[in-house]
Amino acid sequence: MIYVATADGWLDIGGTRVRCAVGPGGVVPAADKREGDGASPAGVWPMRRVLYRPDQGLAPSTALPLAAIAEDDGWCDAPDDPAYNRPVKLPYPASAERMWRDDRLYDLVVILGHNDDPPAAGLGSAIFLHLAKPDYAPTHGCVAVAREDLEALLAKVQPGDAVEIRGVGGA
Repeated sequence: MIYVATADGWLDIGGTRVRCAVGPGGVVPAADKREGDGASPAGVWPMRRVLYRPDQGLAPSTALPLAAIAEDDGWCDAPDDPAYNRPVKLPYPASAERMWRDDRLYDLVVILGHNDDPPAAGLGSAIFLHLAKPDYAPTHGCVAVAREDLEALLAKVQPGDAVEIRGVGGA
């Protein structure tokens, strides 16, 4: 199944539309996505696996591969590093995003298969489906939803399911 997120702030989770946030740069064609541009990449991205923060609740119910986040987990966002768009352990010698966040946005994260097979330097990293801020403020290029909506989606998904990110009008 494909779950569709749109630039106008909606995610379809199997017949139910829920509010979502995308990047402040809107949705751009994946070929135009660049590291740090704040845009969400248009395309169909497989849901690779789920990460959760064990001190913030039980593991979600899902058929996807599941792992707990550790305090030293990071995600490399340095385009010139061999670990670009891959998980790393912190501290890491190159730029890397911390997965164990104080703002709790990554308490529940779905790793999306954008630019990962293999990663191309500079075409965007750490494109996730994660928890939204209470006001649904824009992400840095990810798709973000309320925790209860993400948990509902995770209960439905099967291996091979994907998230499609679309611009307004389906582009």
